[in-house]
Amino acid sequence: MPAKAGLTPQRVVDAALAIVDESGAEALTLTRVAERTGVAPPSLYKHVAGLPELRRLVRLRVLAEFDEAIRTATLGRAGEAALRSLATAYRNYLRAHPHRYPFLEVAPDPDDPEELAMAERVVSVPFAVLRGHGLTGSAAVHATRCLRAAIYGFTRLEATGGFGLPEDIETTFEYLLDMVVHTVTGLRQQQ
Repeated sequence: MPAKAGLTPQRVVDAALAIVDESGAEALTLTRVAERTGVAPPSLYKHVAGLPELRRLVRLRVLAEFDEAIRTATLGRAGEAALRSLATAYRNYLRAHPHRYPFLEVAPDPDDPEELAMAERVVSVPFAVLRGHGLTGSAAVHATRCLRAAIYGFTRLEATGGFGLPEDIETTFEYLLDMVVHTVTGLRQQQ
């Protein structure tokens, strides 16, 4: 198979993400990426060192896209509006890319400065939103974990058909947002 002109690490990651979006993270292999990019599998090694590096590059791209989504959603907002926008952007990203969950689920590799920096950038958004509610330090860490778990859990249940009762899911999501806002407001009052 002849090498495809113009293949770059970015195009390799683009192809990998397309595979993930179509078939899930477990379907990501160098063979499938090679097929998609029109090269022989060994040719990919000119652009990525192997599957672990490719997964790392995909994770960095997903984190960057997710960061942009939540950062854009909260820009210029404060208080309850910022918290609701953050939660909604989180849900919207996961709904748009349901197979990318595995790349957002794990803590960053402590030996990877680039991944650590990107993860810190992502978490700085909820920390800033929560700071606007008077939560800092360990309180912000706990609240961010709970917010993440609530939105992640809701979205996963939604994606897998876990909400089988006939009530409107958007109304349920608004209930969840009300609960989150009420809880965050209550935490501020406890400090």
